[in-house]
Amino acid sequence: MAELLAPYFEQVVGTDISAKQLAEAPQLPNVTFRVEQAEQSTFADHSVDLIVVAQAIHWFQFDAFYAEVRRVLRPGGMIALIGYPLFTTPNAALNHLIQHFYTNIVGPYWDKERRHLDARYTTIPFPFQEINFPDFQMQYHWTAEQLLGYLSTWSAVQHYIKAHGVDPVEAISAEIRTLLPEAQTAEINFELLCRVGTL
Repeated sequence: MAELLAPYFEQVVGTDISAKQLAEAPQLPNVTFRVEQAEQSTFADHSVDLIVVAQAIHWFQFDAFYAEVRRVLRPGGMIALIGYPLFTTPNAALNHLIQHFYTNIVGPYWDKERRHLDARYTTIPFPFQEINFPDFQMQYHWTAEQLLGYLSTWSAVQHYIKAHGVDPVEAISAEIRTLLPEAQTAEINFELLCRVGTL
């Protein structure tokens, strides 16, 4: 997200509680990174024009974070919460398999905060003057290997492996490769959840 914002702002500051995550971030001349909590930042009072939370608000302590937003945001500044729930695909058989895997196989291993994404951020409190925002989506075309690689990043998959000692992605990998033979791709659509507002 910091990289996407960089062309439009003189200065972009990205924060995360994970130094390891930030070490993977792209290095750009007008982007800096800080290891810190969203609920307790080092930004000066009323010094920020735009606060963007990308696929993370569901982890935050809402009241503490929103108090911090009011402290650091300039008058007229904006806040945007951006996330994405489970993707869909027009490939009906593949869509059914992914829905089954998400709900029935690794479903019990999702952290409780995942419910906010499943509810499309409607359960996230948003104590700001909300601005109507158009619907957006991200679209990709993935091979079987790309899709399997993405599924392996899911936290629920990692929790499942820790609990059972086996990778649940392996159980569906053959079926995914059958549905997506070598060099064939599937259209993958992520709905973008956007809640945008101002003080």
